[in-house]
Amino acid sequence: MAEGVRRLLGKPGAVDIRPYGKLLEQIEAREEGLRELEDAELTAKATELGDAELPYDKADLVELCAVGREAARRALGERPFDVQLMGVMALLDGRIAEMATGEGKTLTGALAAAGFALRGKRVHLLSVNDYLARRDAEWMRPLYELLGVATAWIAEDSTAEERRTAYSADITYASVSELGFDVLRDRMVTDADERVLPAPEVAIIDEADSVLVDEARVPLVLAGAAEASDADAEMADLVRTLTPRIHYEVDAEGRNVQLTDAGIDAVEKALGGVDLYDEDDTSVLPRVNLALHAHVLLQRDVHYVVRDGQVRLINESRGRIALLQRWPDGLQAAVEAKEKVAVSETGEVLDSITVQALVLRYPTLCGMTGTAMAVAEQLREFYELEVAQIPSNKPCVREDEPNRLYATREEKEDALVAEVARVHETGRPVLIGTQDVAESELLAKRLADEGLECTVLNAKNDADEAAVIAEAGTYGAVTVSTQMAGRGTDIRLGGSDMADRDRVVEAGGLYVLGFGHYPSSRLDDQLRGRAGRQGDPGGSAFFVSLDDELITTAGGETTGYKADAEGRITDESWLAMVDHAQRVAQGRLLEVHRNTWRYNQIIDVQRQVVLEHREAVLTQGLGDRQLAVDCAARHAELVEEVGEEETGRAARLITLYHLDRGWTDHNAFLAELREGIHLRFLGRRDPLDEFNRDAVPAFKGFLDEARAKAAQTFEDAEVEDGAVDVAAAGVKRPSMTWTYMVHDHPFSSGIETVVGRLKGRRASD
Repeated sequence: MAEGVRRLLGKPGAVDIRPYGKLLEQIEAREEGLRELEDAELTAKATELGDAELPYDKADLVELCAVGREAARRALGERPFDVQLMGVMALLDGRIAEMATGEGKTLTGALAAAGFALRGKRVHLLSVNDYLARRDAEWMRPLYELLGVATAWIAEDSTAEERRTAYSADITYASVSELGFDVLRDRMVTDADERVLPAPEVAIIDEADSVLVDEARVPLVLAGAAEASDADAEMADLVRTLTPRIHYEVDAEGRNVQLTDAGIDAVEKALGGVDLYDEDDTSVLPRVNLALHAHVLLQRDVHYVVRDGQVRLINESRGRIALLQRWPDGLQAAVEAKEKVAVSETGEVLDSITVQALVLRYPTLCGMTGTAMAVAEQLREFYELEVAQIPSNKPCVREDEPNRLYATREEKEDALVAEVARVHETGRPVLIGTQDVAESELLAKRLADEGLECTVLNAKNDADEAAVIAEAGTYGAVTVSTQMAGRGTDIRLGGSDMADRDRVVEAGGLYVLGFGHYPSSRLDDQLRGRAGRQGDPGGSAFFVSLDDELITTAGGETTGYKADAEGRITDESWLAMVDHAQRVAQGRLLEVHRNTWRYNQIIDVQRQVVLEHREAVLTQGLGDRQLAVDCAARHAELVEEVGEEETGRAARLITLYHLDRGWTDHNAFLAELREGIHLRFLGRRDPLDEFNRDAVPAFKGFLDEARAKAAQTFEDAEVEDGAVDVAAAGVKRPSMTWTYMVHDHPFSSGIETVVGRLKGRRASD
């Protein structure tokens, strides 16, 4: 039994995994009896496991793990470690398996997926991007074939038919965003046969904490009715003339900006004497605020890059281009005006779904990640998921040094460059983690100026990430990268071919340096975890300064310190302040998640009512039955003229149109309500209560109103060429639709924003 398995008790809060460990010897004994079987006989053994229902009893679990381990050895040349089998058991129990970087989560997930599939459950294995979905599906395919289950994958460019075929497989690999977009498109079909997705059954989520926590509140959007948006070039040019601290001020957290009195006067004068706070014309101030926010708070090469003439957002938790993501339309257009690029398409939101609501559709939900314990409370609160902390196969011998704290960023940078130079002389590979693109490029230039050539991995070259990461462990390599979460490639000592492994081991293994802490300790741990995989030697150190954004926004007072000649601060109380600042930042993120969840509760209930009614119209002929009652005479005329089938088709299309149109309008109302609801705080009323108080009556009578409008349209419908011309009656679907993810609003919301704007008004107002 592996040494790691003997360390079965995890941190407080993790589930007891000792029962998994007790089965390992039985699995190994059963495995020996399978080695003499032919491949077809092994497949038959796997197929026999499908004769029972979930959950697996102990005997069948032993058989599954033994068969899976032998199949992996034959098909992939990899015999799963004991700890990987423990991960499989945790997933089959519907838990989040915390497994360190390099412990083989891909194979663990595949064996668990096969376990669910053999019991007749359709499995969706969700990854963070299309590249990993395709890579993992193709990598694991030989294993699945030997176990007698079928697999497929989808990507952004998959056609509807390809998606339908892929989802019909036992196990489908997909990115979370693509799955969400398919859900949204299926909700808008007018014929049941157009849908691509089957009913949800099991979801296994890779990088589970990133998906379930970091991206949980991100809405995925289906939009239609394309129209040109206004890239407010006038406002973009105007705010460029404003001077910080004279015309506008940024709050201490860097999340909100507001005009000063001088700024209000300057803007009103530049616009020809308008009154920004004219109650009869409220359109100007929002335009100014959007342009100001885009100009001041959103930084190029930090929050976004400009590539191929487009503004491309950067996923802050992964450091790569956030495909298909955008800010809400007004802000997106403001940034595009700022950068003087073509305006992207916009239009009305037909429907949306948060990542959290998307995954909660699945009756069985589980996942894998290297950093789950830090968010165990949130996983339990929002998903009723428990964490199983799986021990590493070999003890981790990585040396994690205490923070190196400096007074200023310049002193921090000098110290880090000096440390890289010192370590580089030994041939030890160095991986430096930075906060954003701009920081990675500035640091790379500084290293180059010192004669230290390095490879840079950031959102500008993320297409090369697999190759860059694979060679980060090469002897003498220096790699500068933005966030390392979800990269999907291990760093092997000695390079991808491990040719120089012995020399790198002798030098001390991979040395990870953090150029500042991330707002979440999990992101720090994910960076650290790149070193010390599978018992390899390694080390890590984080360089922090008192003017880092994390410290200035969440750390409190930063004066009165004592530093040495190099600017380093070693006082324990100041080092403790750094940890405190990170905990404060994490608490704020948790509160944002909770607020989003609370506001979405009533929306999700209302959406479900509409979806259930829509399903009855789509599959049970409800629309035809209702219109046969509401418009009896006209219904009879149409049946006589064009037949029951054509009349039923027209009734279905008309009813679905008014349901969808009504939901689009209601969705817009809820979005507008949410944007302004925090004004109620000024009247000492709870914004959430106020939101629910307005949202509930607004939905009352929704179905009755949709039914009445459908009846009116049905009465007006005319027959043309032997068919009911629903288009002439006003039933017109968007000529095109598109999907995107709405990036988190980068500014403070709620009362901070409201008070900030009010403070920007002149006292005379």
